Amino acid sequence: MTQKVCKSLIIRNKLGLHARAATKLARLTQEFAAKITISQDGQEVDAGSVMCLMLLASRQGREVNVCAQGDDAEAALEAITTLFEDKFEEAE
Repeated sequence: MTQKVCKSLIIRNKLGLHARAATKLARLTQEFAAKITISQDGQEVDAGSVMCLMLLASRQGREVNVCAQGDDAEAALEAITTLFEDKFEEAE
């Protein structure tokens, strides 16, 4: 059985999960073998899809749940957490 880890994260960047931030997140998830999903308000999407991420319409201050399942799930979740904490590397 593959490992599954989940963590709640807060969108901290000013513009939320807009196109540029969603692209950074999707590209990051593609570096891992783990299946990564993000959910908000009961809607779960594939974190590797920019369009799906944008459909969540996550704004600054919103809480999302990130789950990763696979052999490198912990490393994936750690990298995603860092991206969120760094406000998607955006200057504000």
